[in-house]
Amino acid sequence: MSMNEGLLLIAVGVVVAVLLRFLAARRSAVKQEGREALDQRVADEAERQAAEAAARHEAERQAVEAAARREAERQAAEAAARREAERQAAEAAARREAERQAAEAAAHREAERQTAEAAARREVERRAVEEAARLEAERRSVEEAQRLEDEERQAVEAAIAEESARQAAEEAQRRRTAAAAQVKTPEQTVVMVADDSRVVRVKTGRLLAAHRYQVLMAEDGQDAGRQIEKAVPDVLVTDVDMPGMDGLELARQVRGNPRTAHLPIIMVTSDSDELRIQARAAGVNVVLGKPYPEEQLIAHIQQLLGNSPRT
Repeated sequence: MSMNEGLLLIAVGVVVAVLLRFLAARRSAVKQEGREALDQRVADEAERQAAEAAARHEAERQAVEAAARREAERQAAEAAARREAERQAAEAAARREAERQAAEAAAHREAERQTAEAAARREVERRAVEEAARLEAERRSVEEAQRLEDEERQAVEAAIAEESARQAAEEAQRRRTAAAAQVKTPEQTVVMVADDSRVVRVKTGRLLAAHRYQVLMAEDGQDAGRQIEKAVPDVLVTDVDMPGMDGLELARQVRGNPRTAHLPIIMVTSDSDELRIQARAAGVNVVLGKPYPEEQLIAHIQQLLGNSPRT
């Protein structure tokens, strides 16, 4: 029960009490009308007034309830409106946040793309620079190698020319010495054959013996060097490829010793320009390519000893 309803009940009670006193006074005043009729009228009036008071109370209660209902509905509507406004505001804020995050993500991806493109461009430029530097280095290396090769070729040509001049001078000296000395006969001529192949030594020895030359055999360059130290032959016929000391080293050793520097040397080797150049530089007089005609070897021995004119 609300406060208003309580106040109404109190008011009704007060009214009823007043009416009862009024009726009591009225009854005592109008005793002549009859107690029963008066009581009935008073009761009817009291009931009527009580009914009117009850009706007023009910109407006021209903009015209060309607007002409370309207107030509750108003408050509920306001709360619903607030909740809807808050929901819409939250959705709008969420949309704005999502849009902001999407924009930030797009900006981040764009920045990453631009960074990646810049890095790719820098890498391409770096590789291009490295490739250009490598090509330039290769070009310079090729030019330097070509320059060194030209210098080496010129040095070899100069050495060959110098050696040819030296050999020509030695050849002229040997010719003068041979012309002044008594020419040896084949029986008086000693030819040393230096070769690590026994078959070659035997074959060459038989050829020389058939032309009445004295023959000394050496199994390799070291063996030939030891024998030459003891007794210098008139001609040295040597192979190139031999174990220990090869023919080129043997020729250099012979030319380096004043006692044997004049010794004619015939070298038998493969037909190679490089080996011919090396042989000439080592002081070899004649280079015979394998295989060679036997008469050619005899002719070169005769020419070196001055027994026949040079052809």
